[in-house]
Amino acid sequence: MLVDTHAHIQDEAYDDLKAVLKRAADNGVEKIICIGYDYDSSLTAVNLARKYKEIFAVVGVHPHDAKDLNEDILAKLFELGREQKVVAIGEIGLDYYRNLSPKEVQKKAFLAQLKIARELKKPIVIHDRDAHQEVLDTLKAEKGGANGGIMHCFSGHLPLAVELMQIGFYISFAGPVTYKNAKKTHEVAAKIPLDKILVETDCPYLTPEPFRGKTNEPANVLLVAEKIAQLRQKTLDEIAYQTSLNAHRIFHINQ
Repeated sequence: MLVDTHAHIQDEAYDDLKAVLKRAADNGVEKIICIGYDYDSSLTAVNLARKYKEIFAVVGVHPHDAKDLNEDILAKLFELGREQKVVAIGEIGLDYYRNLSPKEVQKKAFLAQLKIARELKKPIVIHDRDAHQEVLDTLKAEKGGANGGIMHCFSGHLPLAVELMQIGFYISFAGPVTYKNAKKTHEVAAKIPLDKILVETDCPYLTPEPFRGKTNEPANVLLVAEKIAQLRQKTLDEIAYQTSLNAHRIFHINQ
């Protein structure tokens, strides 16, 4: 059985969610972590978690939307975060590739949500693009790994992964690990301890090979797990078992 640890199944790309969930179950996906990226999507994630036993929610404001974060939304996120099936705060972090919110605004939003996670004693789900060192420095300064964390869709090099694991983070791999030119990601997935690896889709984005270019969905996390099994010369069952165990541990989900 598999856990898709990062999915946006509340996205409008899915007009038949029951069919999406059925395909996921048919591919051995037993749990899906639905990730918020602003207040509305976080609320929808919570509502889906309330409705479906296999769905759990993560609430937070993405760095792209940091410009819209205010005290009222922070208070609402805090209240959502107290719900039993909300298993982390995220996805939060820094994105200096697209800069859809000013850097200083992103930093402020990141710090504010790290504070919520500390107060609620929840793990954090980190979005990091073209901001590796600043994200790492912030997490160290703010003790961001105190309650555990997930570096979602990891794109850094091996030394960064090692530093993150040392401060309490799991390293999560998505569709790009299946891409032929992703040599750096292949190295990390092959070499870090298996008990620190998670698998995800980041659906509807980052569809793995051989379906690249089509809408991604949780069923495709199987392809991510298969690629990691190949890279590590393990069986799919071994990868599925350990990554699912890791997911249950970091999100404090009963098995």
